[in-house]
Amino acid sequence: MHHRRPRRTGAPPARAQSLGSNKANENLRAGAIDFGSTAGTPALLARANGTPLKTVDVYSQPEWSSLVVAKGSKLDSVEDLKGKKVAVTKGTDPYFCLLQALQTEGLDASDITVVNLQHPDGKTALERGQVDAWAGLDPYLSQSQIDNGSKLIYCNLDFNSYGFLNVSEKFLDAHPDLVQVVVDSYEKARAWIEKNPQAAEKILADTAKIEPAVAAQQLTERTRLDISPVPGAAQTKVLERIAPLLVSEHLVADAKDVGQALDTLYAPQFARKAAAS
Repeated sequence: MHHRRPRRTGAPPARAQSLGSNKANENLRAGAIDFGSTAGTPALLARANGTPLKTVDVYSQPEWSSLVVAKGSKLDSVEDLKGKKVAVTKGTDPYFCLLQALQTEGLDASDITVVNLQHPDGKTALERGQVDAWAGLDPYLSQSQIDNGSKLIYCNLDFNSYGFLNVSEKFLDAHPDLVQVVVDSYEKARAWIEKNPQAAEKILADTAKIEPAVAAQQLTERTRLDISPVPGAAQTKVLERIAPLLVSEHLVADAKDVGQALDTLYAPQFARKAAAS
C-alpha cells in the first residue's frame, strides 16, 4: 500500500510503500505522510482510536484477503484451523477477514494461535512450515499460490472491506485544493486501468517486481474497479458488520468510539466532484 504527498511549492510528490494498512495508519497518525491508502476496516479502527483521518475516495472493491495453507496440507476448511497456528497482520483486512471466517464456524481468535507477522513474513512462515495457515494479502497471496502451490481454503468477497484513500484532517483543512487534485488523479488512474488492464498489469508487475501472472491475478481477477468512488452506504454496510469485532477483540476502548468514528469517517465531496467531472 502506498502513501502519497502531493506537490508543494514546486517540489515533486514523495511516495512511500508500507507493508500494510496498519503501517500506513501509523504514519498518518505520526504526521509522516498526508495521504495513506488502506483497507476500510483499518481506517475505521484508526479513527476510532484517535487518528485524525478522513476517507476521501474509494478506489476499489478487492478480494485481496483469503485464508491459505501450504501445498500438501491436510487442512481443508476454517473448522480445521481450531487449535492451529495462523499467521496474520493484526489491524489489517486479512485479520478481520480471519475473524469473520472463524465466526462462520462458531469460533473466535481464542480458538487458534494468532502469529502476528507483517504480510510478507506471514507468507514466508507458511511456506517454511512455521505456521499451519496464513490469512494473506495480495500480491503476496497470489505469489504463494502461483509460485509455491499454497492452497486456498476460504475466501469471501463480502468479508473484505473496500480500498480507502485517507488523508489527515490537518492536511484536508489546510489544502482542500490539493486533496481534490489527488482524488482526481486516483479516479483518472482507475478509469485508465479499467480501459487498459493488460498495460496496468505490466506496470504493476514491473513496479512491484512480481511475475506477470501474479499481477494479472491480483489486478484483473481479484479487484473490482467499476464501483462508485464516493464513500457512503455500501462501505458503511460492511463496516457496521465488522464493527462489533473491534470491540470484542479489545481493539477499541468503547463501542461508542466506533460509532462516532464511522459517523465522521467520510469526506465524500472530493470523490463526488471527481466522479462528476
